[in-house]
Order: sequence, then structure tokens, then C-alpha cells
Amino acid sequence: MTAADRDDKAEWRRLMTAAQDADGASYRRLLQELQPVLRRVVARRWRGTAEDVEDVVQEVLLSIHAVRHTYDPARPLMPWLMAIVHHRVADAARRSGRRVAEFAVGNLEETFGEIAAKSPSESQADGDALRRAVSDLPSGQRRAIEMLKLREMSLKEAAATSGMSVTALKVAVHRAVKRLRATMRRDED
Repeated sequence: MTAADRDDKAEWRRLMTAAQDADGASYRRLLQELQPVLRRVVARRWRGTAEDVEDVVQEVLLSIHAVRHTYDPARPLMPWLMAIVHHRVADAARRSGRRVAEFAVGNLEETFGEIAAKSPSESQADGDALRRAVSDLPSGQRRAIEMLKLREMSLKEAAATSGMSVTALKVAVHRAVKRLRATMRRDED
């Protein structure tokens, strides 16, 4: 860090302290001097267009304004400022991800012509195959699946009914589901 950088940071700290004491001129000067620095920092962290970077910088400036009372003049300004930048860049990234997801979902076809719905006989065959797969499970796994998944009992109720511990029931269901998936996949092939 150069002596000029240290002087700038000390001056910005002084300006922020004055701004907290309602010195509007100091506040304006601080924001004007910070803008180019914020643009560089945001541009390094956010790989968007120049307009996107400027939007994030403006959000940072608005956040500084909204939370300027939280700055402690006894502490360095830059860590406080960089925390705000970090959060605004993260917010922009989340929004960007949502826009991409919304765009992607919005472009899906309303129907899927290549994927036909199962006929009633195919659905019945799947149900029969699942019933056979459940009946082929070891007794502890079958009882756990029947109580927790088919009869929708709570873990406490199933434990009281079966005499198995809650942990044993969870393990049995996990193993049963894994085994049922493997069986159903094998039957599909």
C-alpha cells in the first residue's frame, strides 16, 4: 500500500466520521471519491456488463447511505465498506441466477410430445411390480416401509408399535428404499 493510499483511506475515514455528524459536504465528497474505487472492486468481483457493474455500485452507494450510522469511526473504513460490496455483489449474483432460471423455465414447451403419459394398464403394472418388490424385502425393512410410508405413521408411533428404535427404523427405511429403487430399475430394463 502506498502512502497516497493510506492518506486516501485516512481521509475517507475522516469524511465518513464528519458525514455521521451531519456534514453534507463531507458526505458528498466521500461518495464521489469512493465511486471509482467501488467500480474497480465491483468489476473485479462481478463479471457482468458495464451497466451491471454500475447497477451494483449504485446499490452499494444506497447501502452505504442506509447503514452509514453503523460505521464505527474507531475502526478502519475499508473492511466495513468491502463487507457492503461483498453483500451487494452476492445479491446481484442471486438475482442474476434467478433471472436465468426464470428465463429458462419460461422458454419450456407447454407440452412434451415425445413423452407419453402411462396408460392405465402400465400404471397398474407398475403398482403390481412395486407391491411384489415390497413383499420381497426382508421383514424388518418391509415392516418399516409399511408403517412409515404406506400407513404414514410417525417415527414415534412406528417405534412403539414395532419395538424397533427410531434410529433402526430410519436405517431400515433407507435400506428398503435403496433396494426398492434398484429392483424397480432392474424391472424397467
